[in-house]
Amino acid sequence: MQRSLLAAMLLCPLAFAVPAAAQSKVNIEQNFADSLTAMPKEELVVSGGFYVPAYSSVAMSQGKLRVDFSVTLSVHNASETQPLVIKRIAYFDTAGKQVETYLKGQVALKPLATVSIFVPTDDVRGGTGANFLVDWAATGEIAEPVVEALMVGGVANAHYAFISQGRPTRTAGKK
Repeated sequence: MQRSLLAAMLLCPLAFAVPAAAQSKVNIEQNFADSLTAMPKEELVVSGGFYVPAYSSVAMSQGKLRVDFSVTLSVHNASETQPLVIKRIAYFDTAGKQVETYLKGQVALKPLATVSIFVPTDDVRGGTGANFLVDWAATGEIAEPVVEALMVGGVANAHYAFISQGRPTRTAGKK
């Protein structure tokens, strides 16, 4: 009886938990204010982009079962000294249709700082071939950013987590 009461007390707050929402309505500039800095005044002479595969849903059990995953996209400025300008973060579905865009305008990321985008498990708009495009720029030579997607999900008692690394879509270099 005491164990049941203890379990009920521990689980009760979960009944009132609010499900995670997609960040499409969230202001990245506000949520990551500590990671951002003023836009550089100098011309942006170096630019690049990343394609990041993301698996919002995965077919399992010979295609008879679909497992949905939450996705966290992280964009890391790998430079210790230079700000990184993020020009675009866009989310696409399996058919290549843009599902969401996450920036109102360009933002400058402090050295070694990170911004992230969260797509909850119940947002399956991306499907099995979801992906992100991330475009960036800098005022001069800079360490290439690190862009990754972390997928987390499960079915029954099995839980899965895996990372998908971004792949450059164009050579980083002078315009």
